[in-house]
Amino acid sequence: MNLPFELLLGWRYTRAGRATRRNGFISFISGVSMLGIALGVAALIIVLSVMNGFQKEVRDRMLGVVSHIEIFAPNGAALPDVERTLAQVKAHPKVLGAAPFIATQALLARGEDMKGVMVRGIEPTLEPSVSDVFAQAKLSVLTQLVPGEFGVVLGAELARALGVIKGDKVTLVAPSGQITPAGVIPRLKQMTVVGTFDSGHFEYDSALVLMHMADAARVFRLEGATGVRVKLTDLNLARAVAADLAASLTDRLLIRDWTRQNRTWFAAVQLEKRMMFIILTLIVAVAAFNLVSTLVMTVTDKRADIAILRTLGASPASIMGIFVVQGAMVGVIGTLAGLALGLGVAFNIDVIVPALEQALGATFLPRDVYLISRMPSDPQQGDIVPIAVISLVLAFAATLYPSWRASRVNPAEALRYE
Repeated sequence: MNLPFELLLGWRYTRAGRATRRNGFISFISGVSMLGIALGVAALIIVLSVMNGFQKEVRDRMLGVVSHIEIFAPNGAALPDVERTLAQVKAHPKVLGAAPFIATQALLARGEDMKGVMVRGIEPTLEPSVSDVFAQAKLSVLTQLVPGEFGVVLGAELARALGVIKGDKVTLVAPSGQITPAGVIPRLKQMTVVGTFDSGHFEYDSALVLMHMADAARVFRLEGATGVRVKLTDLNLARAVAADLAASLTDRLLIRDWTRQNRTWFAAVQLEKRMMFIILTLIVAVAAFNLVSTLVMTVTDKRADIAILRTLGASPASIMGIFVVQGAMVGVIGTLAGLALGLGVAFNIDVIVPALEQALGATFLPRDVYLISRMPSDPQQGDIVPIAVISLVLAFAATLYPSWRASRVNPAEALRYE
């Protein structure tokens, strides 16, 4: 197979070692450029994979408590027909489970301590179908919620803040009180703590109270469930399924998916990830544009060779192609090495980090400080492909000016003192 001489010469210049060069420093700079590109690409892949991993961990813990989709009546009223709504929701092929609930706010008091809480009335038998927290562990806690006994299950942080354990009594203060000649008197109900749960998400562990839906309806004087929680086969389809349900439900109800419930948090994470991508891309850009100095020195070193090629009939475009190939090869090798290193670390970070912790005698994520005590990683094709493409484009762009300068070398001037 006859390859173009531009490709052969460009590859020869790329792989030529210190012994075959009159200026070994050029080889050193070329190696540094290649190493810089590799480290920049690897850093991008590792950092973005870890950020994806943390985002996935927090999202999964959040969705262990929060629904994929919530359907509720306007103004906190009871649903017109709960059974009909449940039947219509479960008819959708992407719905994995559905359960009615009552949601409201109240105050929870123990002695002089008082906390504002989110109260959720649930059906204990149906709740595991929409909640990963109770589907995976401590399922027996929900069986303690018996209608008429007014038991509550508290988030672990809330129970710790109030200083209560299983069997203790707490007082629930309903927001709407009784109107008497002396004024509005708040409704108080003594509840028994029957258990706690730990979702791993502080916002909910410190403010959520679960109780039987029948008890919640009596305490807050509601006729029934105020909404339906929905779990999907794929959480990424939440918006599309919510749109489908909005068109298929008979009653006039409001629908909210998990991406809208936590829009601010996810927007902040995406912004942070985007800024980190830009910052780390600058590392790749600096390494790629080191190729400019490498190729400029190579062109200076090869002026006589360029002049001889020109006198033998090589066109300026061919001369330019030789040095484009040389710079592009450095970019390709550096990018491939960075991809291999980055993916190797990203896919094995659960082994590498514990080994480093053991070797250094340190703990990067202490359990008593961070909710997530291990370093998660989630490499995604949507991040890796743009990283590789940007690295290759920057390396190719860095070769254009030196290559153009090489194509402008005057043979007579170059050979004058040879």
